[in-house]
Amino acid sequence: MSTTLPAYDPAGADLVAPRALSRRARGADAVFVHSARLVGASVLVITGGVAIFLGWQAFPTLQRYGWSFFTESQWQPEADVIGIAAVVVGTFAVATVAMTIAFPLALTTALYISEYAPARIKPTLVSLVDLMAAVPSVIYGLWAYILIMPYAAEFAVWMDRNFGWIPIFAVRGGDADSAIPLLSRYSFSAFCAGIAVAMMVMPMACAVMRQVFSQTPPGEREAALALGATRWGVIRAVVLPFGRGGIIGGTMLGLGRALGETIAVALILAPAFDVKFRVLEQGGGTVSALIANRFGDASPTQLSALLAAGLVLFLITLVINTLAAVVVNRSRSGAGVEA
Repeated sequence: MSTTLPAYDPAGADLVAPRALSRRARGADAVFVHSARLVGASVLVITGGVAIFLGWQAFPTLQRYGWSFFTESQWQPEADVIGIAAVVVGTFAVATVAMTIAFPLALTTALYISEYAPARIKPTLVSLVDLMAAVPSVIYGLWAYILIMPYAAEFAVWMDRNFGWIPIFAVRGGDADSAIPLLSRYSFSAFCAGIAVAMMVMPMACAVMRQVFSQTPPGEREAALALGATRWGVIRAVVLPFGRGGIIGGTMLGLGRALGETIAVALILAPAFDVKFRVLEQGGGTVSALIANRFGDASPTQLSALLAAGLVLFLITLVINTLAAVVVNRSRSGAGVEA
C-alpha cells in the first residue's frame, strides 16, 4: 500500500513531482521483520509438530481403550488395565497446593520489590528472585525431601487433628490423636510435593506481577498521593487494580509450570493409583511423574499409553498458558502511561 502527497518547491510556490510513501520495510528493517516472522513461525511449527507426534503415538492407545483411558484410575499394563484418572486428579492436587503457597508469596514479593524496596537494593532483589528460577528442579526436590518433609508431616498431623472434618484434610487410617503419631502416614504426600513445586513456580509468577506493577501510570500514583492516600492506599486503589491482569496471568503461568513439574514430584510423591482429594495423605501421582517413572522400562504398548498421557498433559498446559496470555494482553498494563 502506498500513497502520494504533493511536495512543494523550496520557494513554496509551485507543485513539483509527488513523493511516494510506502510502508514496506527496507534494508535492516526488512531483515528484522522477516527474521521475527521466521522465529515466530518456527515456534508454531515446533508446537504443532509436538502435538501431531503425541497424537499419532497416542492413537493406538485411545483406539484400544476409548473413554476408559480417561475414567480408569489403575495403571496395570500387565493386566491390560490402563487409565489416567488418578494421575490427572493428582496433578491438579499438587498444582493446587503449590499455587496456594506460591500465590501469596509471589504477590507480596512483587509488591515489596516494586513499592517498598529501597532503590539501591531493588536490582539485587530482582536478580535473586530471577535466579531462583534457574535452580534445577532436582535441588528443590532434595531440599523438600530432606529438610522440609519432616516439618511438613508434623504440620499435616496438626491439620488432620484440627481440620480432619474437612474431606480434603482428612487422612484415612491416620492416628493424629495418638500420643506419638506415625509421621510416615503423612509424608510423601501431595502436600509435601506441592511445597517443592511452589518454590519453583513462585519466581515466574513474581516476575510477571512485578513487571506489571512497575508499569502503573505515574499520573495515577501522583493523583492518589495528592488526595492524601498513604502508600498502602496507593497500592490498594491504583497498583492492584492496574495489575489485576498481570496477577491473574502470572498465576496462570505458574499453574501451567506446576502442572508439568516432574523430578521434584517424582522424588517426593509415593506412587499410588487411586482417585483422592486428600492432599495430606501419603501417596498419589501426577502425569509427569508417571511418565518419568515408567518410561525407561516401557514396552511399545505401554510407551503409547504414556505418550497418550503426555498428550493430555500437553493440551492442559497449552490451554492454561493460552488463557494466561489472553488475560495478560487484555489487561490495563501500559494503558494511560504518560510519555
